[in-house]
Amino acid sequence: MSIDLSDHQLERYARHILLDAVGISGQQRLAAASALIVGLGGLGSPAAMYLAASGVGRLILADGDDVDLSNLQRQLVHRSVALGKPKVESALHTLTAINPEPAYELVGQRLEGQDLDALVGRVNIVLDCSDNFNTRQQLNRACVHHRIPLVSGAAIGLDGQCAVYDLRCEDAPCYHCLFPADPAPQEVACATMGVFAPLTGMVGSMQAGLALRLLLGLEVRSELLLVDARQMATRGVSLRKDPCCAVCRSRPTDLPAQ
Repeated sequence: MSIDLSDHQLERYARHILLDAVGISGQQRLAAASALIVGLGGLGSPAAMYLAASGVGRLILADGDDVDLSNLQRQLVHRSVALGKPKVESALHTLTAINPEPAYELVGQRLEGQDLDALVGRVNIVLDCSDNFNTRQQLNRACVHHRIPLVSGAAIGLDGQCAVYDLRCEDAPCYHCLFPADPAPQEVACATMGVFAPLTGMVGSMQAGLALRLLLGLEVRSELLLVDARQMATRGVSLRKDPCCAVCRSRPTDLPAQ
């Protein structure tokens, strides 16, 4: 679907339109696109802000938490005046101030089961900015089911990672190929381990960049990008599909939501 851009939009997105990789047709693609962002914390903040600023037409924001004082060190979509308010409402206030044009939809609860699966089926891309392994696995399963690209990010301490799982492709790995659910890894949290504030911005911005590239139809490699905030360095590790993966080796129709 092509969306005509107004004179106002041509000016707002002029620096994108000047790029050969975007142009007017690419900006129209972004305007017609939809994204689900799960988690509005340190990663979801920059991811949501850049997708909104870039003119993605519909953004579904999902988070069941309220804004806490300890969030403000890194979760830049939230402000001090939003303390105690639902994160989805706080984020909406900031995002509409940045760009009121996208259609925003708020899901102020933790996504699970059929609700999660249904939301994934309504969008063009999913950004996993969550902070727990169970949600990550459920998102992956739903994206495999619906053949929706998944952009996953994580950050703890001074280490971060980001990866694209383009589940539209038969030979693409899924999150479960790299991080099997059994045995589940030991959960670590920012509340106990700490996290370097700019690291979350780096990883969340990378997620936004990868998501925009996918929505524009640009090539994105299947690799795990590792971010080392000690050295301010990144490196990529190639990913391959696990032929024995319990999730993506099956056909999408064989994967009911759980």
